[in-house]
Amino acid sequence: MLRALDIRDMLIIDRLVLDFQPGLNVLTGETGAGKSILLDSLGFVLGWRGRAELVRAGAEQGEVQAVFDLPQGHPARAVLDEAGLPVEDELILRRVNTADGRKTAWVNDRRVSGEVLRALSDTLVELQGQQDDRGLLNPRGHRLLLDDFGGLAAKVTATRTAWRAVADARAALAGAEARLAEIRDEEEFLRHAVGELDKLDPQPGEEAELDTKRRMMQGADRIREDITRAFAALGSDGAEGMIGDAQRWLEDAAESADGALEAPIEALGRTLAELGEAQQGVERFLDALSFDPAELELVEERLFAIRGLSRKHGVLPDDLGGFADGLRDKLAALDAGAGDIAGLQKALSGAEAAYATAADALTEARRKSARKLDKSMAGELAPLKMERAVFTTRITEAEPGPEGQDAVTFTVATNPGAPAGPLNKIASGGELSRFLLALKVCLTGGDTGLTMIFDEIDRGVGGATADAVGRRLAALADGAQVLVVTHAPQVAARGAHHWRVAKRVKGGVTLSQVTALDADARIDEIARMLAGDTVTDAAREAARALLAG
Repeated sequence: MLRALDIRDMLIIDRLVLDFQPGLNVLTGETGAGKSILLDSLGFVLGWRGRAELVRAGAEQGEVQAVFDLPQGHPARAVLDEAGLPVEDELILRRVNTADGRKTAWVNDRRVSGEVLRALSDTLVELQGQQDDRGLLNPRGHRLLLDDFGGLAAKVTATRTAWRAVADARAALAGAEARLAEIRDEEEFLRHAVGELDKLDPQPGEEAELDTKRRMMQGADRIREDITRAFAALGSDGAEGMIGDAQRWLEDAAESADGALEAPIEALGRTLAELGEAQQGVERFLDALSFDPAELELVEERLFAIRGLSRKHGVLPDDLGGFADGLRDKLAALDAGAGDIAGLQKALSGAEAAYATAADALTEARRKSARKLDKSMAGELAPLKMERAVFTTRITEAEPGPEGQDAVTFTVATNPGAPAGPLNKIASGGELSRFLLALKVCLTGGDTGLTMIFDEIDRGVGGATADAVGRRLAALADGAQVLVVTHAPQVAARGAHHWRVAKRVKGGVTLSQVTALDADARIDEIARMLAGDTVTDAAREAARALLAG
């Protein structure tokens, strides 16, 4: 509920503080007195797009502050929480407009963007008027209004969930088809590459082993002669024979040496043993140097093949085996791709069928709700002296989407036999006012927490029709808060709270002034609305009768 509105230096308002109340609040005054400025100021602090120049002439800046009560569960609390703003029982919006056009806004003393203000305004205030494109005249919102009227939130949620499932299934299928197409483009390469790698079957570490073996074979002829001479020098005709002779000679002399030759003899024995191991190692190496020249050719051929594939595929020789495994996985995916695609196509068909079921159920529920709304509207139009008018909620087929497959438009036919058309194009000014009011009464099923504002919704009507409009507004305000800008005394008389807007001249400057009216002042104001500038006793009696009735 809007509790207070504080306006400073906006257009022709220098300072104005209004304390609003629950129920029906009416604002009256002569044309041009500044009633629309109040709505412009409220729209400014709520972030609505409006006049570009709002600052009062001569002022450095204009400022508007609005105070709202937020009971538990009010939808504005969720907006505040999502924006990271403090959530309290009182909500204070403040917005400043400097003379050079800069605008700055605060919510509960936290600076915010205009986007946050507009998100909050959608939960706080609803403006209805003959020129308003934010409310009931906007066809884009008719489907949402019908869904709210019919209590179809659960069916809409089910349809939205089914739509997401369809979108996910389509994305999965498209991704799988793209991947399969990419693999198919390189299928020939994959099969050829895997065939090459499988035929060669390179092993980790093999390239280094082959390189070492090749180097050894290439150097074998050069080193074999030296190693052979070394082997001969170590044998019986060389070192082994000489050391053996020395050992025997020392052993023959040992008996006369009183043990002095035991150590040398033992050392020679160890030397012979080491010499034997050396001979064995050299012999083994000589055996290794003995190879068929064709074997070198085979080693080089395999080594070069491994290195060639390594360069071709841009991987290290030791990684060729893992690279081949990756190519085999792609081929396996290609071979299994047709089956995967078939499964994803089946899943998509199932998701589309589920969406169609949910959307059809939502369409049927909307048609039932539309018939209910049309019947309710017929009951509301009769008291508003429009019993011959026909309101029809038209449901047509639309492109399927998250909220179903329906387009919803509120249409009217003002006279029997006349073609029906969009609400804002068929009805005249006075008729449109009554249609909007009747529609709002039907669509408001309880206290939504919104402050409803009707801007001259009684324009073009008078007499008994204006009285019917006033009674409907009062009924709508029961348990809620409604603000009405009106020129109809029959409507003003139904208000629970009444303000008069008037102009005054101060220091040669025209300013707008708003005054809260007590019981006597209300009689005079309604009498003025009935009689004009000259208020007669008869006009006052008529005003008292309106207020009493």
